[in-house]
Amino acid sequence: MLVRQKIILSGVLVGLSFGAVACGGEVVQAPQEAVVEEEQQEEERLNVMVSILPQQYFVEKIGGDRVNVQVMVPAGTEAETYEPKPQQLTDLSQADAYIATGIFFEEIWAERIKTANSEMVLIDSSAGIEKMTMVAHSHAHHDHGEGEHSDHNHGHGEEHAAHGDDLKDPHTWLSPKLAKVHAQNIYDVLVELEPASEAFFKENLEALLVEIDELNQAIAAALDNLSSRKFLVFHPAWGYFAEDYDLEQIPIEVEGQEPSAAELAELIKVAQAENIRVIFAQYQFNSQSAQTIADEIGGEVVFIDPLSPDWANNLKAIAAEIVAANAN
Repeated sequence: MLVRQKIILSGVLVGLSFGAVACGGEVVQAPQEAVVEEEQQEEERLNVMVSILPQQYFVEKIGGDRVNVQVMVPAGTEAETYEPKPQQLTDLSQADAYIATGIFFEEIWAERIKTANSEMVLIDSSAGIEKMTMVAHSHAHHDHGEGEHSDHNHGHGEEHAAHGDDLKDPHTWLSPKLAKVHAQNIYDVLVELEPASEAFFKENLEALLVEIDELNQAIAAALDNLSSRKFLVFHPAWGYFAEDYDLEQIPIEVEGQEPSAAELAELIKVAQAENIRVIFAQYQFNSQSAQTIADEIGGEVVFIDPLSPDWANNLKAIAAEIVAANAN
């Protein structure tokens, strides 16, 4: 199902009507006004919907001007518990493909997404990646009784708890190495949908893979000489990024649950022992506990975004923030 777009240039004035009086007084009528309508060759673009903004980066890099990309989860919105709007489900009826990425809301809405367009190709761009288990609190989390754990959550703690202790980390796009898997899967589906453009997509894929390799090298060099490999985060989205660069993320909340008072006190001790002065948080979450820790250690909260649309520059910026935090 291809969305056809016509670009029509009309109303182009190529002649002017005017009256001229000849020497003999006879009115000479100039050529009548002419309108030239030029129709460019129709462009057929694949209509692709993705779950999150970083995927849009990959699809547009590979698909170029032969794709239209819509994003399900808007900027600044928590992706894991997102509920698609009715209009978005309607828009799916015009989609050639939906590219998922393994985040939690996709599991809940999978059948609704499929039902919205039975002819649409549905893939997961993280297919083929062996996902790690979401990191737990680094301190003695399991030593606390159930009553000690905070009841406050972001509305998704109970949903995550249903997965048990083996909740898989979906944030694979934050690893440049794993981003190459996403890119390959996206390339494959675009070729499936439009085989005639295979060479075009292949050239763009190869350029993207080179870009990713260069990004990986730049980040590795920037993070090479850190005095400490540990960093404190509110939400544990950075496990794959940390694994790529031999870092260790220490999370404040896990599976949507804020830390208990005892856990918060332990996190403060960890931060002080590791000389951590920066806590990384996300705009999508209420991170009051991050600010509490920052206040206790005389540090600051720095916001970073795992869902930035400018995927490559965002990862560079995050690496720079980790370097700056390490220098404090």
